[in-house]
Amino acid sequence: MIELPTDLPADLAPLSWLLGVWEGTGVIDYEASDRHFEGEFAHRVSFSHDGGDFLNYSASAWLLGEDVRTPLVSEIGYWRLSRPATDADAGPGLLPPTAAAVARTVDDVETLRNAEGGFDIEATIVHSDGVSELYLGQVRGPRIDIATDAVVRTAGAKVYAAATRMYGLVEGHLLWAWDIAALGAELRSHASARLARAE
Repeated sequence: MIELPTDLPADLAPLSWLLGVWEGTGVIDYEASDRHFEGEFAHRVSFSHDGGDFLNYSASAWLLGEDVRTPLVSEIGYWRLSRPATDADAGPGLLPPTAAAVARTVDDVETLRNAEGGFDIEATIVHSDGVSELYLGQVRGPRIDIATDAVVRTAGAKVYAAATRMYGLVEGHLLWAWDIAALGAELRSHASARLARAE
């Protein structure tokens, strides 16, 4: 049974089922540049909050081999409901709010519900290999579907053009799938995993 915190900002209620540290294994299966990448990996994902109207995200993965764990990419980022910024929000940069903050309520969040019954979300994810992604999508109950709206790469990063991700809570486990367009290949299945709550 998952216990949800009661002290969350109202904007985090639709994403609250993600909170915690999740660990497990998954598989890589991807073809690009005349190569077939495959293998099993260990994965650790953390969703936390620090009182803001967003979730902090971090993830690390290691390719599993005989007595060896080869580090794969690590990621950090932020997930939040899509809503227009107001004068009560800080930013951009270190600019402080220009209006007093008003606590948002569940009713305020309900006004953000989309025509499909879910909530539009944004996720910004930065990879340790020089790739940054902006995902847009929706959370609908215990399922999230997101797709890249923008991908930025450093000059030395490998070719990576687009991605989609799906996260779902199934029988207490976090299941996810990640499709990518990389190394000249079109968007296709890349990796999936099943994670259990560790903390």
